[in-house]
Amino acid sequence: MTWKGIIGKAFDIPGFLEYIRGLVWDEWVPEFIVLHNTGEPTLAQRPQGLTYQHILGLESYYRDDQRWSAGPHLFVDDYHIWVFTRLTTPGVHSPSWNRVALGVEMLGDYDREEFDSGRGGYVRDNAVAAVAILSLALGLDPETMRLHREDPRTDHHCPGDNVDKGAFIQAVKDYIARGYQ
Repeated sequence: MTWKGIIGKAFDIPGFLEYIRGLVWDEWVPEFIVLHNTGEPTLAQRPQGLTYQHILGLESYYRDDQRWSAGPHLFVDDYHIWVFTRLTTPGVHSPSWNRVALGVEMLGDYDREEFDSGRGGYVRDNAVAAVAILSLALGLDPETMRLHREDPRTDHHCPGDNVDKGAFIQAVKDYIARGYQ
């Protein structure tokens, strides 16, 4: 296993849009996006969202404990969109789809924590923006987005019962329709 390294940068939505505009997708072009949640840590365990130290801890977890070559592409909290694995290369996040999909991890346990209000609502809003921006940049139909639990080779119940796939996809379409490009 050769660790690919991380980007480790946090962006607000306008900053993420500018970052994406600067990427060149010639090495690898994903076919769709897979939505995940961290489960642990929960929102309650990260009251200020993720920090750079947390991101370094996640890097150690994926590289040293899991012995993976990479991790998910993004971590989204209620404050930022963190670029973890380089977006123009395959990550590791879903057994069936690592080679063909971007992995977007949302901070929280959405079997127990709210996703449509409070801090979970802010995570949702940032994740919707990130998925919309990526969909526009890559020419992806938001309808192709999948939930991690849909992967036939996983037993994770991710991203949790409080995440409604249809409502999330509709929010992505609405975001795109409003012209935030």
